[in-house]
Amino acid sequence: MDERMADLAYAAGWSLVRRSPESVGREVFRLIADRSWRAREGGTRGLERNLRRLVGPHATEAQLRALSKAGMRSYMRYYYELFRLPAMGRDHILSHTRQRGVEVLEEHIRSGRGVVAALPHMGNWDHAGAWIAARGTPLTTVAQRLRPESLYRRFTSYRESLGMEVLPLTGGGANTVGVLARRLREGGLVCLLADRDLHGTGLEVDFFGEKARMPSGPAALALNTGAALMPVSLWYDGPYWNIRVHEEIPVAEAPTRAERVQDTTQALARVFERAIAEHPEDWHMLQAVFGSDHEADRSRSG
Repeated sequence: MDERMADLAYAAGWSLVRRSPESVGREVFRLIADRSWRAREGGTRGLERNLRRLVGPHATEAQLRALSKAGMRSYMRYYYELFRLPAMGRDHILSHTRQRGVEVLEEHIRSGRGVVAALPHMGNWDHAGAWIAARGTPLTTVAQRLRPESLYRRFTSYRESLGMEVLPLTGGGANTVGVLARRLREGGLVCLLADRDLHGTGLEVDFFGEKARMPSGPAALALNTGAALMPVSLWYDGPYWNIRVHEEIPVAEAPTRAERVQDTTQALARVFERAIAEHPEDWHMLQAVFGSDHEADRSRSG
């Protein structure tokens, strides 16, 4: 799909889905998921490649395929809700959310200590942002610069409508890292997706028994500002959204700053491992994340 068609498709989604009966919309997106899964399109293959690390080498192909089918349905549920969420309303979002641990996060904010909430690509992170904003805690996040620019603006406007401040990951006029640090020093909440290295500059960690790269940003921000680094995991349970705010990860003690950031990022990866293993069908990671996969992709493209 070219850039212009992608922009039109998302525009149609936001326009049509919120106006369609919910039962019809959910069924359509479930059928889209099943079609992609049966055809074993690129996204499904990427998901299965990642899920293989979770289930281990002894899982059968049938077991892996069953898990990837559930995973694609969860992934397309996220996209359905992406389009539907602005029409759901505050009361629905609050009443259909189950949570654990958010009181500690909110107490940090009330006391004037900033919080870095680090999330893997699980469940519905847009909902999580809308939910905590609806509880009275504003947040700041970053968004990958999409093309065309009109599509990026659609996503930015959508997230801002849910109560988020959205900064560009790259290509913005402001110093995004500087703004995030300022928000944290002011006692604010910064939410960052943190299980995928987008630019090849992340730190190497052990993840499900293999090497993977994860962004250093959450750990570095916690170190630089004194903010609490709190992992957050998300998953679905029937009609409900589930949110768990895990215990704070203290910044590691080590001889150098680089080692402190490295060790803290590794500790974050360990929490992500356990959370993803508990709800693997809700880990929406279709792109390469493990080092060996990146190498294999480079070999094929070369």
